[in-house]
Amino acid sequence: MTGDVVLLRTPRYGDERGWFSETWSRARFQAAGIDCDFVQDNHSRSEPAGVVRGLHFQHPPYAQAKLVRCVRGAILDVVVDLRAGSPTFGQHHAVELSAESGDQLFVPPSFAHGFVTLQPGTEVAYKVTAAYAPAHEAGLAWNDPDLNIAWPVAAADAVLAERDRHWPRLRDLDTPFDGETPMSLSVVDLGRISR
Repeated sequence: MTGDVVLLRTPRYGDERGWFSETWSRARFQAAGIDCDFVQDNHSRSEPAGVVRGLHFQHPPYAQAKLVRCVRGAILDVVVDLRAGSPTFGQHHAVELSAESGDQLFVPPSFAHGFVTLQPGTEVAYKVTAAYAPAHEAGLAWNDPDLNIAWPVAAADAVLAERDRHWPRLRDLDTPFDGETPMSLSVVDLGRISR
């Protein structure tokens, strides 16, 4: 996989009952350039707004690509390029995902990923290409000033797990990833991709 972070516009088909959405189709995703095997689905619920989860990644051979969507509420989803040889090493993209929009974000395995909840009772569902491997989990300080991420929550107000308070800054990270291509963020309308 390349350095392509992909925002996927997932169509909804509505009628008097509500709506229906196809959130994963191997054929459509392959046509969009995303060809991977997802092996696990995860679902999180965060009660207050201002919950920060991340920035997480796993070391190879358990590095994970992720397909992230917000199924209730809204989040600011953030990815950071961890590929040492990339011209965009240490740079990030941030996109808002919400239950209302139905958009999804594909995150390649060589990126740190995290999000902050924008509404109370927010739920996030995501697919991953490798199972959780505690011995290979790692992270990056979510509020590292060198990353220059405009989080919509102050550090004093953020709600974090204890482990997320102690990840290293980028300058202290021994990244296991390398790459030469720059990170990009592309937008794909899945409704325009035929079967």
